[in-house]
Amino acid sequence: MKKPYDSWVDFRLSPQDCPKEYMLALNDALNVLTGKWKLHVIGALTTGKKRFSEIERFIPDINPRMLSKELKELEVNGIISRTVHDSLPVIVEYELTKSGKDIKPVFDAMITWGLGHRQATMKPGDK
Repeated sequence: MKKPYDSWVDFRLSPQDCPKEYMLALNDALNVLTGKWKLHVIGALTTGKKRFSEIERFIPDINPRMLSKELKELEVNGIISRTVHDSLPVIVEYELTKSGKDIKPVFDAMITWGLGHRQATMKPGDK
């Protein structure tokens, strides 16, 4: 199935030949997804709902303050939802929204590319 941007995704075109709405859409995507931890958080949630501590365990190098910041930004941008359960103790769960789930093919493509790129650029003895 041909996508509306297939004719634009041609590296021979100059930026001036690119439709403005495509560049705006790409800019929006990069603004929402860039940062050291956002894709890690999304990756942690691809298997379903998780509590803060579960996400934190999934990303061992992130500190709680940074995780909280990333979760808030992803929630504001509609990538994740936050549910507070009326219980004692209070339970807060995070999960991907439909928009967040729609990122999965991009995520998978980035992993595939990363594996190939890593293999192509590794020197003998690298792990």
